[in-house]
Amino acid sequence: MDVVSDAISAVRAGRPSSNRLRVTGSWCVRLAPYEGAGFHVVLGGSCRLLTDGGKPVALGPGDVVLLPHGTGHLLADGSERPVDVRRAVPFEEVRDRDAVLPGGGPEVELLCGKYRLDRSRTHPLLAELPDVVLLPHRDGENPELRSAVDLLCRELAGARPGGSLALPSLLDLLLVYMVRAWTAGAHTGNWPAALSDPATAAALAALHAEPAAPWTTGLLAARAGVSRATLARRFTSLVGRPPMAYLTWWRLTLAATRLRDSDAPLATVARETGYGSPYALSHAFSREFGTTPGRYRGGLRAS
Repeated sequence: MDVVSDAISAVRAGRPSSNRLRVTGSWCVRLAPYEGAGFHVVLGGSCRLLTDGGKPVALGPGDVVLLPHGTGHLLADGSERPVDVRRAVPFEEVRDRDAVLPGGGPEVELLCGKYRLDRSRTHPLLAELPDVVLLPHRDGENPELRSAVDLLCRELAGARPGGSLALPSLLDLLLVYMVRAWTAGAHTGNWPAALSDPATAAALAALHAEPAAPWTTGLLAARAGVSRATLARRFTSLVGRPPMAYLTWWRLTLAATRLRDSDAPLATVARETGYGSPYALSHAFSREFGTTPGRYRGGLRAS
């Protein structure tokens, strides 16, 4: 696994959901804050997105926008008139049906969706994402994302065999491509810099590929082709913690994910995450999360 894949897998919970929105006229809909991530794909027409307290973001055909922290926001028609937030209609009242609202104007069609995320162990790469990630449609940019959007449009065009499996899989793929596009195009932020720094990226790749290996800073430095001091300095500066501290945090995050998503015995989870015994894992897990692995898993089962 790589860093982006692991960061998403650690927090993703359940299946994504999506709805079509087709509106004309002078319109404004409100989407409440959500304990997950939201996204919109403009399938046709143009509109505006406004976060609570933020400035309008113009969206046109083919544009994709990710709201990775579930920020509450408005969607409104693409006119230049000021948005009257008092007349915003809850999104739930108009989703999955044609909504013809008064005022005239061109039709707008969007795919709107949500990802359920477990934010108790958010990877710092995802935490660093801005409230709104706009990925405008430009020829030649983000071809994988464009292909995923095209495939989604085809699946949404009509009921097709296997569609109930294809659609959520494409939505999961869309999330990966949106995060990947941000890391590739961001001009600020530590994590895009970390993934583009050869030594730090090599060390991160090694840790995520083999989290249970008996890593030391010296072994990681050798894998990255730099001195121990150089790796420690660059890794700590970009990632925010030294290599071994990051490894400990990632092993425990991985253990929590295994406890959430599987019925594997604690001994198996300990072995998979680099701990010599269930006791060693339990001690480290309790120190990090304030509860034992057994109680953590039991709490998830009860919820």
